[in-house]
Amino acid sequence: MTADPDCLFCRIAAGEGEAAIVLDEPHAVAFLDFRPLFPGHTLLIPREHHETLPDLPAEQLAEYFATAQRLATAVQQAMDATGTFVAINNVVSQSVPHLHTHIAPRNRKDGLRGFFWPRTKYEGDEMEQTAERIRAALRKMSTADG
Repeated sequence: MTADPDCLFCRIAAGEGEAAIVLDEPHAVAFLDFRPLFPGHTLLIPREHHETLPDLPAEQLAEYFATAQRLATAVQQAMDATGTFVAINNVVSQSVPHLHTHIAPRNRKDGLRGFFWPRTKYEGDEMEQTAERIRAALRKMSTADG
């Protein structure tokens, strides 16, 4: 399975859709959610089209979740957050039928309660500034690892 030309996330992964990309690797792409829970809310997608987590081939799981782990660390650092919320919807509440992992920065008393997720919007150039903060944190992490 490769790409679905009708899929918004496949178009983003191919560089044909508008998105604030924070990570672009051969196996995955991550970009800021257009309607974030909080600034820094990032979506990680496999580059290939797989609709749900059960559809992702087992041999791709380790690399995909290692990337999610790195992003969770980068988002937390970049947004000066206390922690992160990491979640995947499969079919139900999945607005785009392409596997995507939500990674949102969290702080105590940030207003997120259970599964009621108030959505916000980025103002002005806040989206690009936020994306750059996460990219910088990822670069810093890769420099420290290398």
